[in-house]
Amino acid sequence: MDRREFVEACALSGGSLAAALASSAWAADARPRSYGRVQLLDEFGKPLKASSLKPQTNYIFHYPFEATPVFLLDLGKAALPTPLQTRDKQRYEWPGGVGPRRSLVAFSAICAHKLVYPTKDLSFISFRRGAVINPQTPSKGNDLIHCCADHSQYDPARGAQVLNGPAEQPLCAVLMEHDLKSDTLTATGTLGGELFDDFFKKYEMKLSLEVPNARQAVARQTSVRELDRYCRNPVRC
Repeated sequence: MDRREFVEACALSGGSLAAALASSAWAADARPRSYGRVQLLDEFGKPLKASSLKPQTNYIFHYPFEATPVFLLDLGKAALPTPLQTRDKQRYEWPGGVGPRRSLVAFSAICAHKLVYPTKDLSFISFRRGAVINPQTPSKGNDLIHCCADHSQYDPARGAQVLNGPAEQPLCAVLMEHDLKSDTLTATGTLGGELFDDFFKKYEMKLSLEVPNARQAVARQTSVRELDRYCRNPVRC
């Protein structure tokens, strides 16, 4: 699908998103970064059907590098374009969700404060349906991504904007395209404040043992799994 077809497809599923893309207003200062087109696959190695995703359920895939996890969510409602800024005050406009209802979103699963991320053994960060019940940090809304390590809260319906906690910027967005005919998803790049260099520095030793090709760019395809099937112990705080 080329850019013209993609914009036309967006127009079918929501005029405001198509207008945002067509006007090249993705970012005033922070620009989208392309890491190559990578198709999302299901656990069986077949192209993932967007309609197979369960609403408000945590899914994980890796992009743009072999060791960098991403949350994939069907919010069950439209996620509209949202103006945001990075911690160094670079402004950008998140283009909103994709898919027939514009409800499909993806964000780096690396917390923007202490770089906490989901591993196969443990995850302190995840999407929570409804309000987060925590006496230290009352929930600032419903259906948020919450990090139990520092109690940062991000709103995935508004570009993973920070609503509470010490995080200084939204989670980095992963840009996706949805093919209406095949109902498949393709990751195309990122938008917002990247923390990949800091992530690789902090976890260099750990990643060298767990992911031999940690810094290698994901090529062509990446597998999607539910967080509860990927991680042995998703922490609920």
